[in-house]
Amino acid sequence: METRPQIVCLCGSTRFAQEFRAVNRDLTLAGTIVVAPGVFEHAGDRITDEQKAALDALHLAKIDLADRVLVVNPGGYVGESTRREIRYAHQTGKPVEYTHAPDSAVAP
Repeated sequence: METRPQIVCLCGSTRFAQEFRAVNRDLTLAGTIVVAPGVFEHAGDRITDEQKAALDALHLAKIDLADRVLVVNPGGYVGESTRREIRYAHQTGKPVEYTHAPDSAVAP
């Protein structure tokens, strides 16, 4: 019986759209199923407040689907929305890793 590929949820500031694409590509080519933001508000995608709330809830559901979380955080940057997602991942027992060492303000 074959095992399914690992599922990784990418988290991080949507200002890093280019970095998300690169990490997504690399993980996909390595045989990983990647779930990630599909809208990059801080990179120019326009959304309403209602859409933002719906996307935030949707992203938590993506974390639920994942085996682990990878935070895309160039320069160690982790904003408040990402901190909330990291806390949620920890609460649900998901391992959390980072592309760069996080700043010291990130709480487990």
